[in-house]
Amino acid sequence: MRVAQKRRYLLCRPSHFDVTYSINPWMDPGKPVDSELALVQWERLRDLYVELGHTVHLIEPLAGLPDMVFAANGATVIDGRVLVARFRHPERAAEAPAYAQWFRTNGYLPVIEPELINEGEGDFLFDGLRLLAGTGFRTDRHSHAQAQELFGRPVISLDLVDPRFYHLDTAMAVLDRGEVMYYPGAFSPGSRRVLEVLYPDAILADESDATAFGLNAVSDGRNVLLPQTAMGVIEQLAARGFNPIGLDVSELHKAGGAVKCCTLELRAGTAA
Repeated sequence: MRVAQKRRYLLCRPSHFDVTYSINPWMDPGKPVDSELALVQWERLRDLYVELGHTVHLIEPLAGLPDMVFAANGATVIDGRVLVARFRHPERAAEAPAYAQWFRTNGYLPVIEPELINEGEGDFLFDGLRLLAGTGFRTDRHSHAQAQELFGRPVISLDLVDPRFYHLDTAMAVLDRGEVMYYPGAFSPGSRRVLEVLYPDAILADESDATAFGLNAVSDGRNVLLPQTAMGVIEQLAARGFNPIGLDVSELHKAGGAVKCCTLELRAGTAA
């Protein structure tokens, strides 16, 4: 029987959401964005977290930062320790100080400024045992060492090779302690072999579910929130005893994000 664990999440209201530049293959400034629909979709996600018994904190959105809604990229938090992001693209650079200030204001210690580029939980996923660390498009491989030193957890470097899956959280999701799902085609051959060794029973997504952002999901150990169009993954999750909950995040997808991108987990400890 799968058991949900109460979680604490940080979200950012998409008050200024838009696609005005292109820093990943999904973003097309010439394609209209329905900002009101994006807000409705985000509010449904927020409300669902609350309905499931989770605690939701909010960071104030800043004008001129349309991607700030993707809170997962702002930092990585394990055992209450915070590694703030440092963004690769200048369009998002101002988000990092805003997230750092939120953590300091809310009493987190330590709040560590990064030495090298890392894009928070976009490329750092914690499976309860180890930190899976993506590289290839955004996060600098050498930043993985700083994360290991700060969090005191083994870090497994994984190479992303398909630009459509520019962050690790677009190609993989943690479902429970030591359980994941991922799209093999997003990874280098060596990284695929590492994943096969670490997670021989992982759920494997096909390309259609991966491009539907079905792996950009959030799990509390029982309930898995993910885009509703990823039907293959939804069926596999149900077969494993999870409760998949499909959501419409089509507007957010236009900027290359979905459920997980909007959600930064605030881990006070490994059981949080």
